[in-house]
Amino acid sequence: MIRSLFTGIVEEMGEIKHLGMADHGGVNLKILAKTVIEDVRLGDSIAINGTCLTVTDFDTQLGEFTVGLAPETLRKTSLSELEPGSLVNLERAIQPTGRMGGHFVQGHVDGTGEIVGKDVEGDSLWIKVKVDKSMLKYVVPKGFIAVDGTSLTVVDVFDEELCFNFMLVAYTQQKVVIPLKEIGQKVNLEVDILGKYVERLLSSGFVDSIEAP
Repeated sequence: MIRSLFTGIVEEMGEIKHLGMADHGGVNLKILAKTVIEDVRLGDSIAINGTCLTVTDFDTQLGEFTVGLAPETLRKTSLSELEPGSLVNLERAIQPTGRMGGHFVQGHVDGTGEIVGKDVEGDSLWIKVKVDKSMLKYVVPKGFIAVDGTSLTVVDVFDEELCFNFMLVAYTQQKVVIPLKEIGQKVNLEVDILGKYVERLLSSGFVDSIEAP
């Protein structure tokens, strides 16, 4: 089975219409949207603030679709903070023929970070995020990171503060939800999977066992 992949290029911002308890102990999330449901089918994957979720119902006439949030998803992401009227980043899974505009994003949130700084410089917005030490090791200057599903480039990493920052240009500020969040709010984070592969390879001892030709 091929896993869904995303680029981290947000297609539109949707609005939360309704949250309701589901039989499985999670939450059903109904979202108002236009672009991402143009060709939607049941079972399709759509990333909501960077979290890959499955479409369980949709109505193209009303411009809405529904996804289910499992209890584990609520524990691991910032989606538990959503309420009716909240705006969310939306992106459909990419197709093999599509253009690759960001970086490969799986929609598997590694954890959340907390916005601890917002500073304006000209028409740009600097955002500073604090994360757990276990996640910060995968964050490198000029490396990729997905923040609420938005593919971004890390500018600096502040190890002593357990923080990293990034910059949003004016265009991006109008297209994603990050600027709407306040200091103290959470963001979903997905680090570049290449770093995790390298760590796994080195920790397994496989590299040491390879003999030179």
